[in-house]
Amino acid sequence: MIDPRGPRFGAWITTLVLAVVLLTGSGLLLAAQAVVFALGSQGKSPYAQIFKRLIRPRLSPPDELEDERPPRFAQLVGLVFATIGAIALLTGATTVGLIATGAAFAAAFLNAAFGICLGCEMFLLYKRATTKGVLS
Repeated sequence: MIDPRGPRFGAWITTLVLAVVLLTGSGLLLAAQAVVFALGSQGKSPYAQIFKRLIRPRLSPPDELEDERPPRFAQLVGLVFATIGAIALLTGATTVGLIATGAAFAAAFLNAAFGICLGCEMFLLYKRATTKGVLS
């Protein structure tokens, strides 16, 4: 179980990084963000560590905790988009790279600003479908 404010904090940093990628077209920066997503999908996000060590001690305890699996799945979705975008930007397919980055940016911004985690919702839809036998 995790503090739900942690993933939102990480989403703010991700939003900033992806905005810089959109402004500069930097495939290397997007590749670095892909590494962050990969670590996050394994529960080892550097952004979560910053939140845990520097931010969380200054906050009151959260009202509730949440399951870590949906945010980890969301990191995996981010990894897919960032990997596609980085490969595209680094190989000259700028339009594809910027579209993939824009999609990841939109998802990160929705989470950061409004608490709407698209990857988390995808995880929950998948779990509902497989629990009811629709996909099994």
